[in-house]
Amino acid sequence: MGLWTAYELKKKNPYLKITILERNIIPFGASTRNAGFACFGSPTEIIHDIEHMGLEATMDVVKMRYLGIEKIKNHFGLGQMDFDPCGGYECINKNYQYFDQLEGKIEELNELLKDLTDQDQTFVRNDLAIGQKGMIGFDAMVENSLEGSLHSGKLVSALIQKVQAAGVSILNGMEVVFWEKKPQGIILHTGQQILFTCNQVLFCTNAYGNTLFPDLNITPARGQVIVTSPIDGLKLSGTFHFDEGYYYWRNLGNRILLGGARNADFEAEKTTETAVTDLIKNKLADFLKQHIHPSYQYTIENQWSGIMGFTENKKPLLTQVSDNVFVAIACNGMGVALTPIMGEKAAEFMLLYF
Repeated sequence: MGLWTAYELKKKNPYLKITILERNIIPFGASTRNAGFACFGSPTEIIHDIEHMGLEATMDVVKMRYLGIEKIKNHFGLGQMDFDPCGGYECINKNYQYFDQLEGKIEELNELLKDLTDQDQTFVRNDLAIGQKGMIGFDAMVENSLEGSLHSGKLVSALIQKVQAAGVSILNGMEVVFWEKKPQGIILHTGQQILFTCNQVLFCTNAYGNTLFPDLNITPARGQVIVTSPIDGLKLSGTFHFDEGYYYWRNLGNRILLGGARNADFEAEKTTETAVTDLIKNKLADFLKQHIHPSYQYTIENQWSGIMGFTENKKPLLTQVSDNVFVAIACNGMGVALTPIMGEKAAEFMLLYF
């Protein structure tokens, strides 16, 4: 969020002096510790959001996600961030409440999305792909050819190079612990005992922002991920979702990356601790056993977690908390897709008060 906003500010006013304070040695949190999905929403998730957020709000967010992915592809070479236009797939079982109405629901979504995606059929039911992708234990599959995967670290690296080339300074290892307003400007106090003075400040601290802005009520959500060893003859390719996005997986070369399962213990996963727990790790490992063809031989080789930020209304939050103090946080698990567009909005918002 901070990198995209800095980039947009420099585009609009190259003479601005912009400094990014990064609390870690490299961007951490959800910026690099995510699963690398370039996705704008699976059918069951969009259906759920329409019911709980309303049609207009849901479609606004889906539009930003879609345009954000397109912007990433337009600004960077696909090889620069290992972008793979592999397609997205949602696996669905018969216990889904709208399973018997699935074809009709897909038609409704396609009608809603066709002006945005310029396709009559953004989503296509393709049950044969379950076996073709080397999976078992699902009753239906919906395909979306517009989605893909990318290397999160390489995307962030490319963004860093772009903003630095535009004249933005980045200081790593600087954690802002509190701020105050003085006649000379806004004073940022860091854990490193270094003070910064600025005319405007934008906090892009995601779920970690609760320390600085507890009244915003951002809910942290830990996303845990496991990665298998290389699997001989792996057919699985693409990005996959199940259970309204609570499970998500993709191929990483000839490995499988699988994340999610936080709905197994919502309260424990409302944390900013970047640990991997046995409960979630075992849930993910069991899911893999249930749904990956039994002929595949593998072990779990790697694991990590990243911290997402969620709002009550599931909309990304851009607001002004004080004169010339702004916040842009909480992309509700879709930060890769949303931040390119949210960066535009944040830059426009800040310049109104410059």
